[in-house]
Amino acid sequence: MIKLTFFTEEDFNLLISWITTPELMVQWSGAHFKYPLDHEQLTKYISSANQENSTEHIFKVIEAETDEAIGHISLGRMDPVNETARIGKVFVSPASRGKGYASEMIQQILSIAFEKFKLNRVSLGVFDFNRGAIKVYEKAGFQKEGLLRQTNKVKDEYWNLIEMGILRSEWHEQTGPGKIQSNV
Repeated sequence: MIKLTFFTEEDFNLLISWITTPELMVQWSGAHFKYPLDHEQLTKYISSANQENSTEHIFKVIEAETDEAIGHISLGRMDPVNETARIGKVFVSPASRGKGYASEMIQQILSIAFEKFKLNRVSLGVFDFNRGAIKVYEKAGFQKEGLLRQTNKVKDEYWNLIEMGILRSEWHEQTGPGKIQSNV
């Protein structure tokens, strides 16, 4: 069981310790940050987030029993007119992988999007080689909506990005409204 709490300056060092290579940086954030990750970049990242009218909500993921930080996730690009948002910067700490936490993270962030913020559509992008993440997103009800070819160049290799999305009606069909409770 996990809980999501707002990501703050006190969490910077742990996140920095998890992002150990330029490739991992791109996989986590696309082109949003430059490697190595540092306090200055993270300060800018959270500067306008997690406030009442923010379009960015940034969370650390806590293992409920141990109260240990095990991951990171954001719900951003919130558009109240079109009732849309985008999940991004999904990361499960290396020691916590393979335990089902990613599925819980996605369900909780979708609960926040669809129940708290009353959004209609949530999207995300995932690199096509990240089969584990794709499986988690499909299990949560996301559908593949397109392939963006060679969006990122990492060293001498180009990476393709799969666009995925889910609608509130699809999420409710799968989970039922109110079945998954977020703690934010």
